Amino acid sequence: MLDKDATIVDVKHEVLYQVAKHAYLKDLDEKRDQIPYDIIPGPQANFRCCIYKEREIIRQRVRVAEGRSPIQDKENSNIVQVVESACEGCPINRFVVTDNCQHCMSRKCQQACNFHAITIEKNKAVIDTQICKECGKCAQACPYNAIADLMRPCKRSCPVNAITMDENKIVVVDEEKCIHCGQCIKNCPFGAIMDRSFMVSVIDLINQGLPVYAMFAPAGEGQFGNVSMADLAEAIKELGFADMYEVSLGGDMVADSEAREWLEAYQEGKKMTTSCCPAFVTMVKKHFPQLEDHVSTTVSPMSAMARFIRAKHPGAITVFIGPCIAKKSEVLESITQDNADYALTFEELDAMFRAKGVELKVSDRQLQQGSIYGKKFCSSGGVTAAVLEAFKEMDVKVDAKVAQCNGAAECKKALLMMKVGKLPEDFIEGMACEGGCVNGPGSIKPEMQSRKDRAALFSKADDRGIIDTITPYYEKFPFSLHRK
Repeated sequence: MLDKDATIVDVKHEVLYQVAKHAYLKDLDEKRDQIPYDIIPGPQANFRCCIYKEREIIRQRVRVAEGRSPIQDKENSNIVQVVESACEGCPINRFVVTDNCQHCMSRKCQQACNFHAITIEKNKAVIDTQICKECGKCAQACPYNAIADLMRPCKRSCPVNAITMDENKIVVVDEEKCIHCGQCIKNCPFGAIMDRSFMVSVIDLINQGLPVYAMFAPAGEGQFGNVSMADLAEAIKELGFADMYEVSLGGDMVADSEAREWLEAYQEGKKMTTSCCPAFVTMVKKHFPQLEDHVSTTVSPMSAMARFIRAKHPGAITVFIGPCIAKKSEVLESITQDNADYALTFEELDAMFRAKGVELKVSDRQLQQGSIYGKKFCSSGGVTAAVLEAFKEMDVKVDAKVAQCNGAAECKKALLMMKVGKLPEDFIEGMACEGGCVNGPGSIKPEMQSRKDRAALFSKADDRGIIDTITPYYEKFPFSLHRK
C-alpha cells in the first residue's frame, strides 16, 4: 500500500516487491489482478485524477515487471518500455511564455524568431505552436528570461535522439536509435518509461531447483551500505542462488585481454575502443557502424564471468546483477550461450530480498575474487587504469593516450572525431553513464550516497595484481575471452 507522500521510486519498488513475492509463492497467475488493489486500495486517489487511473498504471507496471509489454496487444521484446497510461502531465509544447513577460517594447523575442511564430498581444508575447520550430532563439533573446524551455525530461536526457511523441503526445522510443542506456527511465518524472524485467523468469528457475549463479557487479559495493561482498554472497544464496561470483574478476580478465589487443593495435597504428559498456558498444553499432572494427573484440566482464562459471559448473544458469539496463539488451542480443542468461538490476535484487524476508547482516567475513583494479571498473577511468596496470605487470611500455569518455555526450564527441580521422588519442574508453557504472539507472542509491561506503569497502581489498589473480582460473578452466 502506498500513501500520498510516495515518490515514483517508491511506486516502482513496491511493484517489483509485490511481483517478486508472488513469484516466489508461485501464485502470481492468480494474484496478478489483485496487486493494483493491494497497492492502491482507495477510495481516494493520491497521485492521479482517480483510483481507476492509478490502478491501470499499476497494472501496466506489473506486466513490465513480469517481463511483458505494458499493453497486451502491443507485445514487443524491447528492453525500454513505455507505460502509456502514465505518460501524461508533461508539457506538450517546448517553449512557453511565462508571467515574467513584461510586454516590453524592444520585442527581442519576436525579432529573434526566423519563423514569425511570435505575436505580441495585449498582456504578453504568444508563441504559435503550429509554426514554432523549437529553435530556442526567442528564449535566448528575452531580457527577462520569460520564455521557459520545457522539453520533456525523457527527450532531453536521451543522448541519441531516440525519443519522439505520437499523435496523442505519448512517448515513442525508436529502437533503431535507442542504445538502452536508461537515461530516459532515470529522468522521467512520472515513471512512464520502464525497463523490462527478467526477475520472474529468474525466480521461476530458482523455484525449480536449477543451478542459478549470480554475478555481482563491482558497482554494487556500497549500494547496500557497508555490507561486504561475503555478506552479500550469503544473502544472495538465501534467495535460492547456487552461489555468487564477483564480476570484478571478469574485469581483471578483460583488462588483461584488452591490454594485449591494445598493444597490437598500438604497434599497428590502429585506434581502438573499449567493449565493456554495452550502451557505448550499441552506440557504435547503431550510430557509427563504420567504426565497429575499432571496438575491442574482448567480451564484457559480464560475459567473461558467464563463460568462466559455465566452464567451472557445466549446465549453470548465469544471472548478472548490476546497475545497468543496457546489460539486459546485451543478454538479449547474444545469439549463443557465450553471454549471461539473464540480467537484473540492484532494484530488482532489493525487491527479491524484501520478498523473501532476507536481512543483510554485517560481519567480519571478507570475499575478494578480483583485484582492486577489477573492482574499479565501475568508475569512469577504471578500465584505462586496469589496462595500464596490465601493461605494467606484463613489463610492457606503451606511451598511449586514452580518451576517457565520461558519459554518452563525451562518447559521441570522441567517436565523431575518430570517424573523421581527427581523434588525437590512441584509444577510447567509453562509459555511457556519467561517472561510470556507479551512476547506472538501476541503482538503489545515487553514486554520491554510496560513495563513502564503497570507498571503505574498497580500502579493505588486498594489493594482488591482475595477472596473478586470473592465472589460476585460466589454468583450471580455459575459455575464450573474445567475441565469435
